[in-house]
Amino acid sequence: MQSFLEGGGQLGLLLRNFDWEETGLGSPADWPTPLKTLVGVILGSNQPMFVAWGSDQVLLYNDAYATVLANKHPHALGRPFLEVWSEIRDDLIPIVDQAYSGLPVQMDDIMLMMNRRGYLEETHFAFSYTPIIVKNGLVEGLFCACNEITEQVLADRRREADSQRQRRMFEQAPGFIAILQGPDHIFEFANATYRRLFGNREFVCKSVREAYPDLSGQGFFELLDRVYQTGERFVADQIKVVLDQQDAGPREHFLDFIYAPVCDDAGQVTGIFVEGHDATEARSAQAELRKSEERSRRIIEGVKDHSIFTVDVDNTIIDWTPGAEAIFGWQAGEIEGQVVDILYTPEDQEQGIPALELQTARAKGCANDERWHVRRDGTRFFANGSVRPLHDADGKITGFIKIARDETERRAADAILRETEQRYRLAAKATNDAIWDWDLGANRVEWNEAVSVLFGYTAEQVTPTADWWVANIHPDDRVRVERDIQQVIDGDRDQWTAEYRFRRSDGTFADVFDRGHVFRDQNGEAVRMIGAMFDLTERKRAEDELRVLNETLETRVSERTAELVAAQDALRQAQKMDAVGQLTGGLAHDFNNLLTGISGSLEMMQIRIAQGRTSDVERYVGAAQGAAKRAAALTHRLLAFARRQTLAPKPTNVNDLISGMEDLIRRTVGPAIELETVNAAGLWSSLIDPSQLENAILNLCINARDAMPKGGIITIETCNRWMDKHTAEQRGLEPGHYISLCVSDNGTGMSADVIAKAFDPFFTTKPIGEGTGLGLSMIYGFAKQSGGSVSIYSEIDQGTMVCVYLPRHLGDAEAEAMETDVEPAPRAEVGETVLVIDDEPTVRMLVAEVLTDLGYTAIEAVDGAAGLKVVNSDLRLDLLVTDVGLPGGLNGRQVADAARAVRPDLKVLFITGYAENAVLSHGHLDPGMHVLTKPFAIDVLATRIRELIER
Repeated sequence: MQSFLEGGGQLGLLLRNFDWEETGLGSPADWPTPLKTLVGVILGSNQPMFVAWGSDQVLLYNDAYATVLANKHPHALGRPFLEVWSEIRDDLIPIVDQAYSGLPVQMDDIMLMMNRRGYLEETHFAFSYTPIIVKNGLVEGLFCACNEITEQVLADRRREADSQRQRRMFEQAPGFIAILQGPDHIFEFANATYRRLFGNREFVCKSVREAYPDLSGQGFFELLDRVYQTGERFVADQIKVVLDQQDAGPREHFLDFIYAPVCDDAGQVTGIFVEGHDATEARSAQAELRKSEERSRRIIEGVKDHSIFTVDVDNTIIDWTPGAEAIFGWQAGEIEGQVVDILYTPEDQEQGIPALELQTARAKGCANDERWHVRRDGTRFFANGSVRPLHDADGKITGFIKIARDETERRAADAILRETEQRYRLAAKATNDAIWDWDLGANRVEWNEAVSVLFGYTAEQVTPTADWWVANIHPDDRVRVERDIQQVIDGDRDQWTAEYRFRRSDGTFADVFDRGHVFRDQNGEAVRMIGAMFDLTERKRAEDELRVLNETLETRVSERTAELVAAQDALRQAQKMDAVGQLTGGLAHDFNNLLTGISGSLEMMQIRIAQGRTSDVERYVGAAQGAAKRAAALTHRLLAFARRQTLAPKPTNVNDLISGMEDLIRRTVGPAIELETVNAAGLWSSLIDPSQLENAILNLCINARDAMPKGGIITIETCNRWMDKHTAEQRGLEPGHYISLCVSDNGTGMSADVIAKAFDPFFTTKPIGEGTGLGLSMIYGFAKQSGGSVSIYSEIDQGTMVCVYLPRHLGDAEAEAMETDVEPAPRAEVGETVLVIDDEPTVRMLVAEVLTDLGYTAIEAVDGAAGLKVVNSDLRLDLLVTDVGLPGGLNGRQVADAARAVRPDLKVLFITGYAENAVLSHGHLDPGMHVLTKPFAIDVLATRIRELIER
């Protein structure tokens, strides 16, 4: 069995048992070396990968890519690539053609409509196509590493839709809604209702106090402050507010609203959610309702010839009017609380008539009441009336009203009817409501002054008949109103309500709500209708305006949202460009100085050599090397800030490390500064890079010294710290165990603005030319890369304390190794060969020349594919030296893995400009693999190569 086909899970087994003779590839033993190498790479990877080989683009893939194929697997194996994906062939042909022309293709997101489970589905992929170039520069196939990101894209799309939907809901809400942020109550959002109600002012990004100064003294600012400080919501019921309506002047509103605190995950109040509605009209309507109820009560109490009383759902009397007292003889105090059965004859009680009446009223809404009743004195009379249910606001029956009339003296019925109608008309005309009175016999309509005001007609102008009245109803409403009137007259119902439009005297129409009651004679014939009308014109106009606003709401919201998004994008772009300009400007300034020292020294060396003055060359060599070392230190600080430096962490006792640095620190800060160390007993160890921590401590001490030009005290203190969730979040950490290392001084201190920028690269308060401004940013990057953080505590003229927090290591610290003198680099033994792969020609040349000077045979390769050709040859190889970031689709780690598949014992040395953690498995390398960080000393490179080969 071929070694490159070993392993690989299910696909490895399929590849080994597949009949490749029918595909044109032939036996795997005869496959070209690049194909073997790539097949070995994909079988050993957990990432979806495939190879399309030859003119037929025969497809070979791994288990992870089989998941992408879904139902197309396993039939896709060995078939032409474009035939497998026939439904997206048109999308793939341009990409495949580009790869087969020798140009690599990379896409971060491509949308493809795939049919891999029996139906078309939207999919998204990130991938790279790498052409495989063989002899004579011909492309024999392509290699692809891909990731399906469909779920991620769809999830982002759903989140964006949910956010837009919630914003539309808020914007379209009938009540007013606003969101306020921070203790100053800055407006973050306000919907259309809020803007319309409160005057369409400019309040975006303003505080409530800035946007509404006219609310001062009305208590609303204080309510918001209290909700923000206490976290307790406030509910308001018809609170009065006076707002300046600009041209209209102050206007009084009554509002129902809620101030609800908005909290973060830690329970801290970050803002206030405001929701409510204008209750001004409702308050006015309630006042009108109370007036109407009072009028009805006075009318009812004034009716002496009707028994009007109410009972609850258990038929117990709960209200007794003067009319009931007059008819039945009981006073209210005597009868209230009694069961209504007392008013009925024994025969009615035995038949369950009282309960039956309530049951009928509950089912039909009304029950006729024509029974023999008994007076208080025991005489009986015939009562004619009705029973009607009473409802609460939710429509639930709470009781019944019973209206009865004594008809014992039938001969007085007509007189009673006329007297009642006259009293009703007089009472109606005395009110402010628009009252009409229609005498059905005379076909004549009378109205009070309120009707004249509503429609503009006066009694002198017209004496309307019922026909004239109906003729002036709007033609669209006329048939419906005539039908309703006829139903009332025919006796189908005693009440009527309707909405219609009636012509004014100026020819326009008024919207009215009309309700009335019919009076009948003793034979049940309708003789009169009396009713009241209410003007609905303003309400209808408001409804029309609201409908127009709703129809244009989505357009206005879209326009406003687009404006906000554009403004936010412009702000973010300006901030990003400002940060990039600051970083690149500072970096260019420092590197230009260093490059001047290097290039100038090299030019002077060239001049002196040409002049034959070689005695000066060594001085310029030293100057160039010094500038190069400072440039390396600058890049080291930049990588530390970016958290991309290569660290060598090990368990470290920070107390011991500080003790070993005390003499160095004292010499550095000078005699005017006093140094104190306070080392915590039993300090935990931490897994860190000791040399980087030493560099950080020295930088902090130098900063402290510069803050005390007249001398002072520097204190270095260590401590064990356990941080709960709240404390850890304040410092940007996860909860857990940490050690703290704090360097404090009693110098000039730092303002809040300076502290906010202290960790920015190239930010410094020192004069130009003193310091790079990378010290604190390097310390911050080192701490973050080590799993910790940095905090600054300072007051002007009081001093500064910088604390570095590092995670605890559960284990003992390692003892420091004794430094030894560096011995000369050992020379190679006969025949020892090293393969060097690096796309940078200068680096590749220097490494090769060092190897040659030491006696090694050096073989150079420009990329991974060229290097693997050497690996697959019969040449002796003792060591592979490769850069991590390589062109051509194969990085250094992939090349090393492929080389190990062919030569399992091959030693590998990665050389890199920064730690590519994802490629190097976050520092977890296989045995025989090591890392050396650029730039490196030549003697260090030579020693490391010798050590690796001898192992």
